Amino acid sequence: MSPDPVSPDPASPGSADPGPADPGHGPPLAGLTVVTLEQAVAAPFATRQLADLGARVIKVERPGTGDFARGFDTTVHGQASYFIWLNRGKESIELDLKSADGRRVLAALAARADVLVQNLAPGAAERLGLGAARLRKRHPRLIACSISGYGTDGPYRHKKAYDLLVQCETGLVSVTGTPDQPAKVAISVADIAAGMYAYSGVLTALYQRERTGEGTSIEVAMLDALGEWMSQPVYYTVYGGQPPRRTGARHASIAPYGPYSVAGGAQLFLGLQNDREWAVLCERVLHRPDLITDGRFRTNPDRVAHDAELTVILEDAFGVIPADRLADALDAANSAGGVRRAPAARGPGPVA
Repeated sequence: MSPDPVSPDPASPGSADPGPADPGHGPPLAGLTVVTLEQAVAAPFATRQLADLGARVIKVERPGTGDFARGFDTTVHGQASYFIWLNRGKESIELDLKSADGRRVLAALAARADVLVQNLAPGAAERLGLGAARLRKRHPRLIACSISGYGTDGPYRHKKAYDLLVQCETGLVSVTGTPDQPAKVAISVADIAAGMYAYSGVLTALYQRERTGEGTSIEVAMLDALGEWMSQPVYYTVYGGQPPRRTGARHASIAPYGPYSVAGGAQLFLGLQNDREWAVLCERVLHRPDLITDGRFRTNPDRVAHDAELTVILEDAFGVIPADRLADALDAANSAGGVRRAPAARGPGPVA
């Protein structure tokens, strides 16, 4: 990201318009301009993807402090790891949108933009005259993308959203963690989900504009985005009659899948996803073909129902095979097992 603010001259028609790109050369979005009023994670993640594809992304920040994610930490040469991750390839301009001059510059930028993205506080865009309907009335080819916590209607529409709260409200925390203790996902998964849907929505709108000549409005809510990602646990609960178990690094509905103790005090992270892989494991690694037809383990639902018994059998077999040899045996068997080794001395995290 440019360390100095970029201040396009509103009177100069080409100041924010690099012109059309040669369609046969360069990044796929070269020549497109994205103006973004963004902060934190969700919108910056979406526009970072657009910048990676060659779009010119102009990030509008508040004077003095800028995007508050700049202050999350100082670990990357004095700058925040979040901010560096989310804002590479962008330009930045400080604008006081409460002032007439700030709004005039922003209006000039919006007039030249192909895409305008915002994740301001609820109602702020409308108060600034940046509501999607008003923008697109003035600029019919504009793609206006709004990212919010809870959408534009409903009882939570005026609430600010934070990743932890959305993880709780969508039920993610209820299926993450151990049987004794729920846990949140350690990355900003609700923000990332919303950012990815905004990104794919903008790409779809750009494709549509090529066919119709018209822009469009896109609304993405963090609650909706992460709620979609929680659909499988919902189906499992509604049709299975009980919620998925919290199983730590194990899988609630696939077995064997997770960490298993092996010789030398190490752990092996194993993941099998179908009966074919289970048969290969039994025949070529465990040398126990009888387990394939064992009624307790014949299908994945059987293996999940008898996971405790299966774990004992696997760990008894793995306990006499060093982790390296076991990993090599799984590789040789062409198992899609996703093997990871994590020696106990190096802590609980998987080490490739």
